[in-house]
Amino acid sequence: MYDGKFDLEERLIEFAVRIIKVAASLPNTVAGQHIAGQLLRSGTSPAANYGEAQGAESRADFVHKIRIALKELRETKVWLQILSRAELISSADRLQSLLKENDEVISILFKSAETARKNGEKLSRSTRQTP
Repeated sequence: MYDGKFDLEERLIEFAVRIIKVAASLPNTVAGQHIAGQLLRSGTSPAANYGEAQGAESRADFVHKIRIALKELRETKVWLQILSRAELISSADRLQSLLKENDEVISILFKSAETARKNGEKLSRSTRQTP
C-alpha cells in the first residue's frame, strides 16, 4: 500500500504490483483469464511509461509518454469496473481501493502533462518574441 511519501514512480510501481496480484487472483475461466491479461497489460504499463517520461528527450516527448500512461490508466479503470460488476473477485474493497488509487494517479499525471504542455507553450512564445 502507498505510504504517503510522494514518489510518483514508486506509487505507480506499487499500483502495478497490486494489479498483478488482482490479476493472479482471477478465476481460471475464459472471462477471468481474458480480463487478467488485459488488466496486466494496461495496469502495469503506466509505471514503465512514467519511467520513460523521466528520460524524455524533449518536453513534447515527456507529455507524449505521460499521455500514454494516462490512456493505459483509463483503460485499467474500465477493466476494474468490469471486474467489479461481473463479481469475478471476492473483495470489493480491494477493487474500490485500486479504483481510488487509479483516479488519484490519473489526476496527478493529467496535471503534470498539462503543466508541461503549458510551460512549453510559454517557452515557445518567449523565444519567438526575443530578437
